[in-house]
Amino acid sequence: MPHITVDYSDVLAETFDRRGFGLALHPLLARTVKGSVAGCKTRFRRIEECVIADGGQEAAMLHVEVALLSGRTPEAKAELSRAVLGLARDHVKPMPGITLHTSVDVCDLARGSYASHTGEGPA
Repeated sequence: MPHITVDYSDVLAETFDRRGFGLALHPLLARTVKGSVAGCKTRFRRIEECVIADGGQEAAMLHVEVALLSGRTPEAKAELSRAVLGLARDHVKPMPGITLHTSVDVCDLARGSYASHTGEGPA
């Protein structure tokens, strides 16, 4: 924990430094939410197709969802959202003629029902 999911438009496949983003994101999260890098998990999902607004412009999207155990203040989550947004933008090379829509959502994992296992063998 935290669990991070990154959805990105297919057109960003060559311009989005996913590994660099993940490696920079984990220490940022650990500092901001007082966690550990070892607990961070990021997965990337390439979106083959998306429609943005009226579909009349060349556009791409990059959306980051950060799921944390509940208990952080709204201010802490807003600070984290802004920091992750800046970091995401730093890891995508500009593409002339393409408008990039970047967003971040920080959401809660319910402490009472969240379970996890790390190690060899079955959970």
